[in-house]
Amino acid sequence: MTHFTGKVAVVTGAGSGIGRALSVELARRGAKLAICDVDTVGLAETEALVKAEGADVKTDHLDVSQRELVLAYADGVAAHYGKVNLVFNNAGIAFTGNIEEMSFKDIDRVMDVDFWGVVSGTKAFLPHLVESGDGHIINISSIFGLFSVPTQSAYNAAKFAVRGFTEALRMEMILNKRPVKVTCVHPGGIKTNIAKKQEQVEGVDHDALAKQFDKLARMSPAKAANIILKGVEKNKARVLIGADAWVLDKFVRLSGPRYAGAIRAFSKRNGL
Repeated sequence: MTHFTGKVAVVTGAGSGIGRALSVELARRGAKLAICDVDTVGLAETEALVKAEGADVKTDHLDVSQRELVLAYADGVAAHYGKVNLVFNNAGIAFTGNIEEMSFKDIDRVMDVDFWGVVSGTKAFLPHLVESGDGHIINISSIFGLFSVPTQSAYNAAKFAVRGFTEALRMEMILNKRPVKVTCVHPGGIKTNIAKKQEQVEGVDHDALAKQFDKLARMSPAKAANIILKGVEKNKARVLIGADAWVLDKFVRLSGPRYAGAIRAFSKRNGL
């Protein structure tokens, strides 16, 4: 028996990276799973891995930026399993470019997936989580929800928004005595495909950008997933993943707005 045995867990963005690792680890710990992604090929691979662990799994193609589809998806999962206990709002995308060069469409796309996808997932599943009497919402922000960097304004905005939204939600659940726990996760450099899949403004070398990210990404998704689940078990309000997340969080807290100079220098030195 584990903390997750018999619980129904929803994981968005389960087709790769942290979402896939979370799905596999939850399966190993006895959870029933509802996994979704826009990447049908990656999702099928995750489904096979989860089934190999002996888990009961419901698999669906889902674009979290489409609110009506998310609302219908939540009801479908609840109807399928009869309850929902955990929701991991993990789906996310990235985009690189200076604000002057980015279009509104570029910014909207990132916000629609990374922020509004989290809001929709939270709102859609919250009634089911309350009804379960044992709910937990886990929203994935980022190390970039703790500080800003140049060329990542849209991603920064979305991840800061996820942090603020999630922290307010946790307080509301406590004040209103709802049976729903809330955790905000801030991964540092994790070896995922987000940099390889991201888009960028014209003139930015995509391959060079992906290679630079790979140099900074030191932790495996599996290790990140284990840290997240340990934080969920302990009902932590905030989970920082990786030494870089811990160090930079403390640095930003101590330096205040002066951190921008150091981040600017680091970005220039590393070609970011």
